[in-house]
Amino acid sequence: MNFVPASLEVRLDASLEASAAPQRARGRLDLAFTHDGTTTRLDRFYQEGCLKARLPRGPGVEAVALNISGGIVGGDALDTALELAPNAEATFTTQAAERIYRALEAPSRIRTRLTAGAGATLHYLPQETILFDGFGLNRTLDIDLATGAKFLGIESLIFGRLTMGESVTEGSLRDRISLRRDGKLIWQDSTRLEGDIAAQLDRPGIAAGARAMASIFATGPGTQERLDELRTALGDAHAGASWTGEILLARILAPDAAALRRIITKALGVLRPGPLPRVWQG
Repeated sequence: MNFVPASLEVRLDASLEASAAPQRARGRLDLAFTHDGTTTRLDRFYQEGCLKARLPRGPGVEAVALNISGGIVGGDALDTALELAPNAEATFTTQAAERIYRALEAPSRIRTRLTAGAGATLHYLPQETILFDGFGLNRTLDIDLATGAKFLGIESLIFGRLTMGESVTEGSLRDRISLRRDGKLIWQDSTRLEGDIAAQLDRPGIAAGARAMASIFATGPGTQERLDELRTALGDAHAGASWTGEILLARILAPDAAALRRIITKALGVLRPGPLPRVWQG
């Protein structure tokens, strides 16, 4: 008969427990672009873990981020930084919609920091974020703009894919967007949903039954002049647009992802010269 010392049994149990623990995805993306007087050029490119980036050839500078982990679960952490030097121009988007799956323990965390120097133009156009039942997401977007910089951004949330018969009955969302001009906070938007998500979305003051929503926000020289045209583009959609003094803001509600995409496409067509990023057109 073989005997195993008690101390060894404890170490073996701990080792098995550690090996059985779910692995967490980590990703970091750090990009910077400079301007040589005539052209915007890549200045810094760093990628780590599950976050990668592609710079497709074409008119204008476009950075496309992709998460090779296939989706985000509880405990995953993604960090993105994008910096534009003065007068640089670039568009940042994502290869596909991001998927936030069930969080069994800790929520997932996504942090994004965008910086644009004087006279720069930055379009931040990620595709939709799809939330699955039981999700947990803490997300922050920090935007720092210098004098004269122009910015256009969008954040979209889809609560379950209705065409797939999915619904979101519970989850946790903490979402914050902060925008600063020359270090001064000029706009902050915070969303917090927890518990019975479906019941909250059904409330008239929150989503009035919608399962897809988006915020479009823009600032910089000439932005206010687009307000009337933007309102016309929104048409009879469950949406509204306003000028807050420095920010052009549109809120959009839709029954599903397809309807939301159609409205967003019209709205961005007003605020952005030229076509949407090619990954949006697939």
